[in-house]
Amino acid sequence: MMPPLPYRTIMHVDMNAFFASVEQRCNPQLRGKPVAVIGSSGRTVVTTASYEARACGVKTGMNKYEALRLCKDLIFVVGDNRKYMDASLRALEILKGFSPLVEAYSIDEAFVDITGANEPVEMAVRAKRLIKEDLGLLCSVGIAPNKLLAKLASDMQKPDGLVVIKDADVPSVLEDLPVNELCGIGGKLNGRLAALGIRTCGELGRFSASVLRERFGIIGERLKFMGMGDDDSPVVPMGEEANAKSVGHSMTLPADVSSLSVIERHILKLSEMVGVRARRFGLKGRKISLTIRYPDFFTFTRHRTLSFYTNDTHAVYAIAKDILAAIRLKSAVRLIGVTLFDLAKDPRQLALFGLDVKKAALLNAMDALNKEFGDASVTWAALMEDEGKGKPSATFRRQSCILKNRRLCRKVALGLWRPTGARNVNVK
Repeated sequence: MMPPLPYRTIMHVDMNAFFASVEQRCNPQLRGKPVAVIGSSGRTVVTTASYEARACGVKTGMNKYEALRLCKDLIFVVGDNRKYMDASLRALEILKGFSPLVEAYSIDEAFVDITGANEPVEMAVRAKRLIKEDLGLLCSVGIAPNKLLAKLASDMQKPDGLVVIKDADVPSVLEDLPVNELCGIGGKLNGRLAALGIRTCGELGRFSASVLRERFGIIGERLKFMGMGDDDSPVVPMGEEANAKSVGHSMTLPADVSSLSVIERHILKLSEMVGVRARRFGLKGRKISLTIRYPDFFTFTRHRTLSFYTNDTHAVYAIAKDILAAIRLKSAVRLIGVTLFDLAKDPRQLALFGLDVKKAALLNAMDALNKEFGDASVTWAALMEDEGKGKPSATFRRQSCILKNRRLCRKVALGLWRPTGARNVNVK
């Protein structure tokens, strides 16, 4: 059995109809109207629907024509990642005002460890008010003894809800709760549990751990703990990776993606985010994992072990891409995650195919430039997306990296800026 967990109070914040709400905030003419956010490049799948559209039956994953049959006045808006990321980062800054322990779970969700707070409910009310006042957005909040239950609580009353699950209430809350209401149990896993006669969390918590291990492998025992409402995973904020067992990033995509080239571009972006954070804390890892989630929320992870330690963006990307190539995707992809683990600080073992001096210097220079001038001031050519001016030029695509900030580019070219400890920065 899992040992008793220390008392904790975790708050989960879930932005309501996030993409659609951001669009309504940015365009007053959309407020109060049924809105559906769809992907770019002609995709017709609904990513998020406003609550006005949901009242007509419009749901995430519907195609454009199904949605229009249900709601003839539906307004379609093409998603804009930049707006959503800006709103997400601003919400995280608000939450950091309540606790330094804030974990961005996805672009529209975050966990906050508020253990020791005298008035956790009052804190949640203030957080909701600040997000509404500063961002014009509604969120639902769950408060519970752990992350699993906090996320469950935030889903119970939407939109603009606030639900508290206390320790004493856990058995009664979970007894008749369908297992697929728990985060991490998607349609396929739900079906396999149903085949064992397990339909509720109460049944899952009482089921034989040995049978679950036999049927589901290493996650079998974890499933039993989930059915009991036990979860010992900590809130790991950005900046605390030095004390963590892994460095990872995941993103829920604005629209389900089936194009391998688009998926690979997202993997490169995530690999860079992982590499930057690992290098910032002097960490290297020799295991890389790729996580995929389908639209039905079935989620799986595959990993690869290296013969050397690395924090090189392209080494992480190359392995993650190889993992993807070995997977036979059964549908479009809703979420992608890349993680570097089995970490070591300044490991003595040299990489067999380690970074050469020039490549290490390039990564260090990019990290330093982005730290001083803002994230993505310098980025990889392959990540230059359409910003209203078409694709990047062929010349840009051939370069290793791109300086997006003209003032910064001029400084570097004239030799007026160099990363700490660097003797020279060459820009070709």
